[in-house]
Amino acid sequence: MIPVTEIMKLLPHRYPFLLVDKIVDLKPGESAIGLKNVTINEPFFQGHFPGQPIMPGVLVIEAMAQVAGVMAFKSGMEGKSVYFMSIDNVKFRRPIVPGDQLMMDIKVLKQRGNVWRFSGSATVDGKLVSEAEFTAMLTDKEI
Repeated sequence: MIPVTEIMKLLPHRYPFLLVDKIVDLKPGESAIGLKNVTINEPFFQGHFPGQPIMPGVLVIEAMAQVAGVMAFKSGMEGKSVYFMSIDNVKFRRPIVPGDQLMMDIKVLKQRGNVWRFSGSATVDGKLVSEAEFTAMLTDKEI
């Protein structure tokens, strides 16, 4: 398990954009499972949507990418910057609402040099809520 304090040492994201509370399983270079507790206190719920709060789908994809970033860093790429290159085959199956616990399962499809291809699925209570494939590039941090 990787707690949020260690995640914050790996990722540059901070509140309100850090979307991973902990990594519950990690196989460097292969896969990671991350968790996000979705609460009514999330700032995006103020406008998405008043009276019917739903987590924006793009933030679900971002949360999956953050889990992938932690996994890549723990696979020997620590100290790099991660940039999205593509997002493909995205599907949203059901809304994510306050009180849900979002589990994100990320798998490496391919890694060639500094380019990584991932598949991600997100579940709530064991039910698929979203899935996507995405590609990211890890580069040296600019000073």
